[in-house]
Amino acid sequence: MITHRRISIVSLALIAVVSFVRAQSPAPAVSIVMPPHLLASSPATIAILGSDGHLAPGVSVDIGAGQRVTTDATGRAQFTAPPNGAFVASAAGVSATALVDASPLEGGAASTSVASEVSQHDAFPICGSGFRGDVNVDSVTINGDPAFVLAASPVCVVVLAQARTLAGPAKIEIDAGGSHATASTALVALDFVPPNPPLLPGLKGKLFVRAAGTPEPLRIVVENRSPGVIDFLHGETQELLTSGGSQNGAPIQVQAIRSGDFSFHARIVAPPNPDDALRYLDIAEGMAPKAQQGTLRTLSEMLKRHPRDAAKISAALKRLADSTEPGTLRTLLDAARSAL
Repeated sequence: MITHRRISIVSLALIAVVSFVRAQSPAPAVSIVMPPHLLASSPATIAILGSDGHLAPGVSVDIGAGQRVTTDATGRAQFTAPPNGAFVASAAGVSATALVDASPLEGGAASTSVASEVSQHDAFPICGSGFRGDVNVDSVTINGDPAFVLAASPVCVVVLAQARTLAGPAKIEIDAGGSHATASTALVALDFVPPNPPLLPGLKGKLFVRAAGTPEPLRIVVENRSPGVIDFLHGETQELLTSGGSQNGAPIQVQAIRSGDFSFHARIVAPPNPDDALRYLDIAEGMAPKAQQGTLRTLSEMLKRHPRDAAKISAALKRLADSTEPGTLRTLLDAARSAL
């Protein structure tokens, strides 16, 4: 959902985007959506979203090993996962990656898991086993409303709630070719409350990011998509912790620079997954230049011994990624950092 307003009006809204792709400025022409885990040598479905957030047909996607697929009329394409390692897809100058699992989780689809809080407006993964790599076979409902299945593999699906599905406790039901599973989460609506009185150019104030649907404190990332029109005083991308409670939310100090259109993006930070981060680091080490291999090995050992130092390791990975040319290695480094 994207809206633009003049500063003299000051009405702000959330931009909902899929958060599996490296953020760039200006905004990338496409976003790549795929399950965070694939099953070795098994079918899977990938989706491509255009800059307008709609599924994009006719997009050519590089899936490695000299192979390409093109999205169909629904903006999705099927492929076969590699036998091991990590799968990397690239399109229109952006890339995304997924880990390749050798075997599904034990226990069938009943082992389904989902984050305890997910965004009402963002796609989110549901993982387990017993799914299908074909999105037309995997059926998902949230509180009885059919959800849109964007991407799929035998071990994960990526879904988007309908706009009519209300924020709050959510029961998820999945039917995948005869296999049935359930899961529970909280569907959270993030929106912006503008300053009152409205900001005028040159004045400072506070925006308030409101999180409806859960009383739990949330880690969120808020990104200013219109610097130069309205500025965040402590960095144009900020990670915040909401207050929790009935007025769950977090303030952002801002300054209006000039009249003009503006927009923002807010998302829930996924729970840390050190195991996935370690897998990405191991794969990255295998393809990194010798000068970086020792650094990656050290970071892996730090993460194994001191998982609570994830923030320090994440910062080191950012520095390393920023000094690495765009390509597969950088994508893997970004993925390891995102997992933390």
